[in-house]
Amino acid sequence: MPKTLAIKLEDDTHAQLTILAQLEKMPVSDALKKAVDGYITSKRSQPELKARLESVLADIERDATTRRDAITSLFSDGEPAESDAGTTADAKASPRRSRDKGGEPATS
Repeated sequence: MPKTLAIKLEDDTHAQLTILAQLEKMPVSDALKKAVDGYITSKRSQPELKARLESVLADIERDATTRRDAITSLFSDGEPAESDAGTTADAKASPRRSRDKGGEPATS
């Protein structure tokens, strides 16, 4: 399902974007879509991003395991359940790292 975004551009940037879109005979929204697609494509080829994505995925998996075990224990005799991804103890052994909105590790 498509998502609608609102962005703020400086007047000069907006004017340049509008002119370029007109020259290309395309709506400004299509020019923005092309720019976003190009940004995503360029990021996919960066090895350092892959390492960060793998770390975030591991965090998600640990959180999911903890939540799954918590839900399962609600319907059992109170003992934490073991899941395919590990046990609750495994999830607690590796604390969750906070991340800011950009996905970077949060600083205190």
